[in-house]
Amino acid sequence: MSTAWQVALACTLDWIVGDPRWMPHPVRMMGALISFLEARLHRWAERPSARLWAGVLLALTVVGTAYLAAMAAVTLAGRVHPWAGTAMSVWLISTTVSARGLADAARQVSGPLRRGDLAQARSALGLIVGRDTDALSESEVVRGTVETVAENTVDGVVAPIVFALLGGAPLAMAYRAVNTLDSMVGYRTPRHLELGRASARLDDVANYLPARVAGLLLVLAAWLRGMDAVGAVRTVLRDARVHPSPNGGVPEAAVAGALGVRLGGTNYYGGVPSARGHLGEAREPLAVKHIDESVVLLQWVTGMAVVAGLVLQAVWSG
Repeated sequence: MSTAWQVALACTLDWIVGDPRWMPHPVRMMGALISFLEARLHRWAERPSARLWAGVLLALTVVGTAYLAAMAAVTLAGRVHPWAGTAMSVWLISTTVSARGLADAARQVSGPLRRGDLAQARSALGLIVGRDTDALSESEVVRGTVETVAENTVDGVVAPIVFALLGGAPLAMAYRAVNTLDSMVGYRTPRHLELGRASARLDDVANYLPARVAGLLLVLAAWLRGMDAVGAVRTVLRDARVHPSPNGGVPEAAVAGALGVRLGGTNYYGGVPSARGHLGEAREPLAVKHIDESVVLLQWVTGMAVVAGLVLQAVWSG
């Protein structure tokens, strides 16, 4: 079975099953490995320069382990039976894609908002973002949810698909390791300023192409759904650069332009304000419907990424 068809089946499996909590998940194993190594490297590296090199070692070890473990799993399963190897590859790729989980998380916020339960919506948002959510207004809860869906369209959908198409389950798993490293140690805190720098930079590099692909697919999805595709293009070209991430601004700006809303602004992290530039124009106030529309864009981008992979594979092989 071609890699593109494995990706298609993996995305279908993710959308049907998601990530059941009872099932062992490679990302949780990666998280445990990162925590184990980070604690020991932090104690070992006392000087800033030593922590920088310890961070490089951490990134190489985790990413390399993820790649080799996935390759070994697929190879060993394939020795049992070729279809077992294919099934293992499909399952591993599916664990790197989180379209279903992201959509479900967004609905966990939009549902309470529709019932007028702002406290529950704040709590649900707090499970998927790092910012403080206890005092957010309804529009700010919507903003946080839409921004999360938009940004994670890259690292939860498009990037895993791109890397799986390029190198199968091992490369997709290596990408997921990069992303998990960034989410755990890629922060500019005193503890991780040097130790997490290599992981943060590696994540920036890994997501550079997928973020632009996601931006293109979001514009196309907006056009197909009758949203403001022209506004999406204009907002990306004008506003993406004001985002603190070199990649996150592309999908967020595309979604802001497509929906006709303004994203960005001031977030609070542990009570400390963090001002971000604004993305898009507030042609209408943020409302619950915009969470639904961002999920629709996510679904269309997932489908288009899969179809594009199948088409490219067919063209390449034939």
